[in-house]
Amino acid sequence: MQKQGDKYGTHRVIEPKGVLPQPATKIDNDMNIYDNEILIDVIALNIDSASFTQIANEQGHDAEKIGQRIMQIVDERGKQQNPVTGSGGMLIGTVKEIGSALEGKTDLKVGDKIATLVSLSLTPLKINKIKNVEMDIDRVEIDGQAILFESGIYAVLPSDMTETLALAALDVAGAPAQAQKLSKPGDKVLVLGAAGKSGVMCCYESKKAVGDKGLVIGLVRSEEDKKMLLDNKLCDAVIVGDATNAIEVLDKVKEITNGEEIDVAINVVNVPNTEMATILPVKDDGIVYFFSMATDFTKAALGAEGVGKDVNMIIGNGYTKNHANITLDALRESEVLRKLFEEKYL
Repeated sequence: MQKQGDKYGTHRVIEPKGVLPQPATKIDNDMNIYDNEILIDVIALNIDSASFTQIANEQGHDAEKIGQRIMQIVDERGKQQNPVTGSGGMLIGTVKEIGSALEGKTDLKVGDKIATLVSLSLTPLKINKIKNVEMDIDRVEIDGQAILFESGIYAVLPSDMTETLALAALDVAGAPAQAQKLSKPGDKVLVLGAAGKSGVMCCYESKKAVGDKGLVIGLVRSEEDKKMLLDNKLCDAVIVGDATNAIEVLDKVKEITNGEEIDVAINVVNVPNTEMATILPVKDDGIVYFFSMATDFTKAALGAEGVGKDVNMIIGNGYTKNHANITLDALRESEVLRKLFEEKYL
């Protein structure tokens, strides 16, 4: 008989006791499931961009060493949670077993191929073998298993696109859904990291939301990225600049807006020290959305205070209502987005 488990997975926490699985430093990754858990045979991990970038830099961009470091983290913590960034990623796999307490309470069945939409930083994971590290897309193919808690959200992989394409989009599903929700008709919106996976989707959703009277500005690192965004009409204007240089970003934004501040800034970069470049261009009562897991929220809070900015700062939440459908529908309705994703992530 299966043991009873807590809805939020606290029964898996080893240390420190009394916390949820995400902030825990070590969780139990024994793959014998409790009655309210789902066992998954894992196909691949999509490591979140900030975490993969940090590990890649640390390991000299050596794929074998990156794989070894990921296995070491999972062995130590029972989950893939980068000790530096605190973030994880998500996974795809097939349902192996469903706990007895979930019978009749889930639409899943054994054999379903799913993407988990909760972070690897709280997901019990066991890696038997690293099969391949795909450096360009932050993807790690493994032989292993993982556990989804009763509270965990997921998406059954769609039949009208490849699993790699769906995974690439679902990995950042919270960002474009939030961009759609936060951007209003007529708004001026800045997307920092606009050429990345989450960036192009945020630009697309913001541009739809602000309409013809709004303005979407992308911030990128290269002229090539600028050309890509403008050629595909994902932004109205694009700045080539350094997201760690707040004054440079502010000046370049004001050049485009004729000195006006913007309504919304969306940060989806994967490097640290970009907090002030996100905050400075935003008007009082405007919205600053930090989706990047490289964000230091102390720097953001004290930095905004230090420059006298009364802005509404939102912590990036990987979940917002209907985010999986919003993100997959964007790929379905936009040939431009789908082509970009297929060229880069397949």
